[in-house]
Amino acid sequence: MKSKRKQIEGKLGAAAFRWALRVMGRKSQIQAERIGARWGRRFFKLSRKHRERALANLKLAFPDRPDAERLLIAESTFEHFGRTTADFLRSWSRSEKEFEDSMSVNGVEHLEAALAQGRGVLLITGHFGNWERLSAWLSSRGYPLSVIARDANDSGLNSLVNSLREKPGTRVVPRGNSTRTILERLKANELIGILPDQNSQEQIIPFFGHPAGTVMGPGVLHERTGAPVVCCWCVYVSPGNYQMWFEPALEAERTEIKGEGMMRAIHHSLEAVISAHPEQWLWFHDRWKFARQKGLM
Repeated sequence: MKSKRKQIEGKLGAAAFRWALRVMGRKSQIQAERIGARWGRRFFKLSRKHRERALANLKLAFPDRPDAERLLIAESTFEHFGRTTADFLRSWSRSEKEFEDSMSVNGVEHLEAALAQGRGVLLITGHFGNWERLSAWLSSRGYPLSVIARDANDSGLNSLVNSLREKPGTRVVPRGNSTRTILERLKANELIGILPDQNSQEQIIPFFGHPAGTVMGPGVLHERTGAPVVCCWCVYVSPGNYQMWFEPALEAERTEIKGEGMMRAIHHSLEAVISAHPEQWLWFHDRWKFARQKGLM
């Protein structure tokens, strides 16, 4: 029964996605962003579960901030991800000039320096800002980029989402048995995009001062291949304007567990950029779920 329900939900999701593609494709950049922000505000009001999770996570990360400030950040987070979703949905219809004019990019020299080592690059971002624009910009500029992504439950919806991601030239690698593909593409001195900021059962590493279940893949791959790890962010600045930047390659901290030193360094970079733009991170994701289940919180 549950499987049947998921199939129905998947088909409905794919139909809604197609409808939204048509609607957003007829809107200007600013119009799409405004509609998306309204979607986000509506979701904030209707989904008590996600609203309460966002507020609980914000209290963990920013215990010294007033309740009113955390409430404002939470609502702004929902607006941001509604806006980002709408922007992604209309990406198929925007012109190359419009896309370039809306992006301000800095720190490309850090990416070039990492590529000059000839070992490929582990490009790290998060469920933060507008990561879909980040990958689109890289691919449109000719950087060979593969992104690691979890498949959607419905194959039709998954195909639609991936077709948008692949339109600029990005290659999507399903999460799971992707190690061989990643190693091959790093050996070819290509970019591997990874978003390692969600709940995992692999290893407990502090995040915003609290134990958090953390994926170890980027850290282990760095140690195994020597591929430099570069963090990259793309933030919403104002209607129709986005700022993207690359940071210098990370240095791993010293730890005894394989891969953990680099993951700690990644966490520090994530914490810094999230603290600067807290309304642009996915607070309604249950980031500390595994640690809580293990009785560590």
